[in-house]
Amino acid sequence: MEQILQVDSLKKFYGKFPAVKEVSFKVAKGSVFGLLGPNGSGKTTLLGCVSGILLPSAGQFAWFEGEDFDHARKKVGSLIETPNFYPYLSAVENLKIAARIKNTSLNHMDQVLEETGLYERRNDAFKKYSLGMKQRLAIASALLGNPPVLVLDEPTNGLDPEGINEIRDLILRQQKAGKTVILASHLLNEVEKVCSDVVILRKGEVLRQGRVEEILSQSGFLQIGANRPEMLKNALSSLSYVESFTEHEGLFKVQLKVDKSPAELNKDLVNAGVEVNHLQLIKSDLESEFLKLIRK
Repeated sequence: MEQILQVDSLKKFYGKFPAVKEVSFKVAKGSVFGLLGPNGSGKTTLLGCVSGILLPSAGQFAWFEGEDFDHARKKVGSLIETPNFYPYLSAVENLKIAARIKNTSLNHMDQVLEETGLYERRNDAFKKYSLGMKQRLAIASALLGNPPVLVLDEPTNGLDPEGINEIRDLILRQQKAGKTVILASHLLNEVEKVCSDVVILRKGEVLRQGRVEEILSQSGFLQIGANRPEMLKNALSSLSYVESFTEHEGLFKVQLKVDKSPAELNKDLVNAGVEVNHLQLIKSDLESEFLKLIRK
């Protein structure tokens, strides 16, 4: 699959402080790729490095499988850090200035204003906008010129729940249209609902990375019941791929090694003569997995 961005052993120091510690990952074309971590985890610094705003201390990155960086970044629409707009100018006037600075087309201005919910207020001065509306204008600026890649740092910052849903839908529409979205956020629910792949960061270090469903499936557990609980307990004790299990009110909570499936366990229990009367996969959510990683 075509790689939009490849990051290899990237580091960024501020003096002796390591803001990003040897981070590596790949972003596939057409994915919504999430950088998840609490404030101070290095998300914005990392995006600043790959966007050319900051100079990495070590390591390297490549856009579009090695394309010239000056040419590549014209294909990337970015929202990084707090956007700056002229307070007495309207959304339309501010976007015209942004387009000139970026040397990009204004052909899609009405479209991006519609997509970000600002079309009806397009002629109002920026100073009259709420914090959420200002954030939407920043996203509109990133969408100017219809770039194939979007880099969005905390795009729902300052938005109410309805606004968060609108931006979430906007991101998914961009993916459906064939774009690649790189999204940094500390909101677990946001990342879980829109991202196909995720890197979980803490203090500049990668704790876990992979497809979201794979991370969640690895962090769930099985709940099993049998007509003869003692026989089930003995069978679980004998299986090397059962990492751990506990019993509560006749049901067993079972944790398997990551390369084993519930179907394999069920087959082995049947072969051992265990009459299973209850077998359920209890999936974890990204919030539970994230908090578990952070605590570790």
